[in-house]
Amino acid sequence: MHFEVLLEEESARAALDNLLPKMIRVEDSFSIHPYSGKKDLLGKLPARLRGYRRWISPDYRIVVLIDRDRDDCTSLKGRLENIAMEAGLTTKSSPGHDGNFQVLNRIAIEELEAWFFGDIEALASAYPKIPRTLGSRRKYRDPDAIVNAWEALERVLQQAGYPGSLQKIKSASEISKGMVPERNRSTSFQAFYAGIQACIQQSEQDVVP
Repeated sequence: MHFEVLLEEESARAALDNLLPKMIRVEDSFSIHPYSGKKDLLGKLPARLRGYRRWISPDYRIVVLIDRDRDDCTSLKGRLENIAMEAGLTTKSSPGHDGNFQVLNRIAIEELEAWFFGDIEALASAYPKIPRTLGSRRKYRDPDAIVNAWEALERVLQQAGYPGSLQKIKSASEISKGMVPERNRSTSFQAFYAGIQACIQQSEQDVVP
């Protein structure tokens, strides 16, 4: 199976370059296409999906990952679903009559950086001055509930003795190297992971013995 992954920024690409190989099989492949922010992705998504519709093969899956930020999650998911269906593609939420789908829409809540708080061991491996007990503190127990997660990550790093502004791409790459999908405490991360696994399960069901 091949995954076409559409993201809103380069830091997400830095993370998924490391994470996707941990989620897919050795025989699977992926291509990542970052955009210049959320507005850019949403604006160009309809035309991109219509383009895929003209040539996509049965063993391809399109993955769209976007930050919720302050948007209403249900409305944002509905917008993504409508764009896909208007392009003539099936989605995991609205599959074809055979149960198969072509597009997996997923939302990072509220930002990609919340997923890093979901794996404190990976965070501490990348930045050893951060205490491995960080996840037991009340404000970090639920990664998806952290407001302005990237700013929270910047503060944690500064308080731990890492000066300067957060380098989002570098941090995403370093932290994701040590992340283990199965142990991540972020609910939205696990929804993304489960979606990737659902794509793979479809591929396995399509194999004729």
